[in-house]
This record gives sequence, structure tokens and C-alpha cells, in this order.
Amino acid sequence: MCILAERGPKDPVDGASRDLPSPGDAAPSDNPWSRAKPPAIRAHPAGAGPTPRDRTGAPCGGPRSDTRPGRAPPSPWNGPADSERQPGADARAAAALAIHQVRDRGQSLTRVMSQSVLPRPPADRALTQELIYGTLRVLPRLEALVGILLHHPVKPSDRDLEALILVGLYQLTVLGTPPHAAVAATVEAVRLLGKPDKAGLVNALLRRFLREREALLAEADALPSVRWLFPEWLLAALRRDWPEEWEGIVGASNARPPMSLRINATRTDRRAFAGLLAADGITARPIAGTESGLMLDRPVPAQTLPGFAAGLVSVQDGGAQFAAQILDAQPGERVLDACAAPGGKTAHILERTGPGLDLVAIDSAPARLEPLRENLARLGLSARVECADAAEPRGTWVRPLFDRVLLDVPCSATGVIRRHPDIKWLRRATDIPELCALQVRILDAIWPLLVPGGRLLYVTCSLLAAENQDQIAAFLARQPQAREAPILLGDAAAAWGRERRHGRQLLPTDGGSDGFYFALLEKMAQ
Repeated sequence: MCILAERGPKDPVDGASRDLPSPGDAAPSDNPWSRAKPPAIRAHPAGAGPTPRDRTGAPCGGPRSDTRPGRAPPSPWNGPADSERQPGADARAAAALAIHQVRDRGQSLTRVMSQSVLPRPPADRALTQELIYGTLRVLPRLEALVGILLHHPVKPSDRDLEALILVGLYQLTVLGTPPHAAVAATVEAVRLLGKPDKAGLVNALLRRFLREREALLAEADALPSVRWLFPEWLLAALRRDWPEEWEGIVGASNARPPMSLRINATRTDRRAFAGLLAADGITARPIAGTESGLMLDRPVPAQTLPGFAAGLVSVQDGGAQFAAQILDAQPGERVLDACAAPGGKTAHILERTGPGLDLVAIDSAPARLEPLRENLARLGLSARVECADAAEPRGTWVRPLFDRVLLDVPCSATGVIRRHPDIKWLRRATDIPELCALQVRILDAIWPLLVPGGRLLYVTCSLLAAENQDQIAAFLARQPQAREAPILLGDAAAAWGRERRHGRQLLPTDGGSDGFYFALLEKMAQ
């Protein structure tokens, strides 16, 4: 994904720098739509979501608590020695700090996770991720419960403590953690946050919830904001664009994502790798429509996959794998991945084409190019990697012109919410026009780099018509050389997803792919 500090995440890739997957297989790909929320804990109003960042990654508006570059969230590991702590307290404290960064300081979850100091034991690290992702998925319900339990909103300085209460309630309402363990570890985590005088308050609130559980849940679940666990503005947009499918979209977006793999065709094949998985007791099945995709029956840490370090496999959603197949680059061609970081689609193009491909991958920030280079090195692949802005392409890499272009543009990321639940609470309805304007600039800037007869694949991980078929319709109207080409997977016309006025749309489904949009454009000779 290009310009990660400015857009929502796209395909999850590799996770090479992580030793554990999130609940599902989401891997680092930043979600920038950041705006700090006011202290009050109440239902999210219509239009709730975040302010986009500028081209450098800095927020264009809205408050921030700390503007120092690279400032990491605070660490809770200042309390008693490990042996003296309640088991699991570290995980609760780390989860609370991460949620506080997202919810109250407008930070993307991906960025927070990359900067956070997580507990050392693998089990605690896994629990931390479960608490973070799970709490954010059902945030309105937990916030409603806190609003009922507390007599008045907490002080701004105690919003981290409130995040810890949310974590405690998540354990008791969703995880089914034994009450005594959940309460004891959460109360101990209060001390790790440096607020031992508030331990009694947290203990009392959690125990009151246990005593009055049914009545409190009934009161919270009666609130409109709790029913769908989605912001009202996004519900309205989905109802408008998908009047018959929106409920299924919301349900799938609130669920845990599956873990999908892409086999490196330059080093092995799907059948052989499935055998390696089976030998390790990991069961998987082929992903329909993909050439090298496997879906695991249960997620595992990416780095424990057989052959991961040797470059045999990457983590990538099945829907994201369609991009390289539709683009169908051929040996000897010159190809541009105009929005490349973190490099999942770049690598897939190289894997399926083999030697003889001249591929240029660009992104606008050096920090985002480093994971791309690392992924290519792990997979034994090579490309020309350039730090460049797709909206203002310049430099020696722009010539000669390209035979094919993959344009995976910045978008609302509404199709990958289940992997990035913070999108629901950091996005704003007002972001959509700004994103559409950026998509227009990138489309118009990259189109001249395509040779006559060449093809450009426009991709988003959005579900919204304004970013997808409406965007393509407008582009075709203003570019007389552009025409829509049929989308093929292999030798057959597309039979997957939903046909739109222009392009095709994958919707997120339980046990299936994330949400992606594809439109293939061909440049006619003048």
C-alpha cells in the first residue's frame, strides 16, 4: 500500500517483523485516519471518523497529545518484578495503553502496535493482541457499559484507566475469562499504569458488573449504537451502496478474519506447501480463484509457518491475491506498482511472472520502503524500489513508459475493517471526498506513464461506490484514450464477486476474503 501514513490499510502481508499474528492475519499496514476524540464516553455521532494526514504523515487537524516524532506509547513495565505480579496483568496493561492511544489520541492501531512494548512471554503477547483487537471490535457496547457503571465521565488524565476498564469488561463479556482471574489481573494492571489509588474503583466496577450482568447488558444492548457496532455514517453509506447486502457486510466486518497464505511459486507450489503444513499439524484448504492461496483453519504465528524465514510463504488475504492475477504481467514487460508498500502485491507480481520482469515499486516515505525491501529479500525477489509520490511522479524511473500499472490507491479501507477495527472509530464521513480527490490526482498523474495498448489495474479495499465504480466512470469520461477491459482470472471471465457498473467488487464474508474493488483500464492508441 502506498503512502501508508495517509490512508487506510490494504492487503495484510507477511508480518515478518512480528512474531505473532493479530486475531486473524492482519500484518503491519498503517491506518492514518487519526483524530483524538473528546473525553465524553457516549455513542458515536453520525459522521464520526478521523481527519486525514498530510503528505508527510502529520495530522492535518485535530488535537494531539504528543507531536514528537517516533514517540512511543508509555510502557507499563515499571511496577513489581514479573514474579510478583498477578499473571496476565502485563497483557491487560499493555492492551489498555494501546487502546488509549487509538481511542483518545487518534493513533492508528498499526502504528501503536509497532511502537508498543509488549509483554515478553508469547502467551501474554497473544493475549494482549486479542484484548486490543477484540475490545476495538465491540467498542460501543463496552463504552455503553462504562457509561452506565460510572456516575460521571472520567477526567482526561484517567482515560488510560478507562481503557483498562473496557479491557476488563471485554474479558467478562466476550472472552469468557474466569471472573476471579479477569478481575484480579485487571486490578493489578491498574498499578502497572502507575495509578494504584484507582485499583479499588476498578475492582468495584468490575464486581458490580458481575453482580448485575444481565440487567446492565440489557440496558447497553438497547442503545442503537450498540446493535451494529458500527458508526452511523458508515451504516448509512453501506445501506445506500449495498441495500441488500449491508447487514452481511457489517456482520463479516465485526467478525474475526481468517488467516490466508500466498505460496511463493518461485520456490514451491501449493500442494507441496500444504504437505509441509500438514506435517506440522496445521490444516488448510485452497482459496477458490487463487493460483497459490491457502486458508488456514486456525491462525498461527506467521514466523512459525514452515519455510517462512526461507521465503516459501507470505500472509496475504485471498482477495488481495486477485490483483496480481488480473494484472497478469508477462516476462519482458515493464511494470509499475505505483502504491507499493508494504509490498505484498509487488512480491506476488514477481512470484507469478518469474525472471525477466522489469518492475518498479514506489512509495512516498523511506520508512515504509524498508519493510518492502525486507519482504522482497526474504522471498528472494528483486525490483527497483524508489521513494516517490504517485500523485506527483518524477525522476528517472518514469521512463521508459510502462506496459502495466498496478494502482492500489489510498482509500477508506472499509473492506478490511475486520483486520483493522480501529478504522470504525477513527474514520470520518468527511474523509471520503478528500480521499476521492486524492484518487483523482493519482489516476490522472499515473495514466500518462502507461504505453498505448498498456493496462492499468485500479484497486481499492473500499466498499463505497464513490471510491470505486463512480471514480472509474468519471475517469473514463475525462480520458478519451481509456476504455474498460474485461477482468480475467486465468483464461476465464470473472465469475467471482459482484459485477458493478464498472469493475467488480469482492465483499467481506465470514470465512472468505476481505472487501476489494478491481477495475481494469486499457490505453487506446490516439
